[in-house]
Amino acid sequence: MNKKALLIQIGIKRKVMYRKAKMLGFTHPMVVACSQELDQLLNRYQGLAS
Repeated sequence: MNKKALLIQIGIKRKVMYRKAKMLGFTHPMVVACSQELDQLLNRYQGLAS
């Protein structure tokens, strides 16, 4: 996957996470799972950037 596609996925995942956090709270398991998925995407992007 290229950098541009990853950046798009990161932006989408971030928005989804914020929406879930607003509805459920930051410590809800669904929000935590979404945050972990975002972390994985960010790690992949950072790996491509180096």
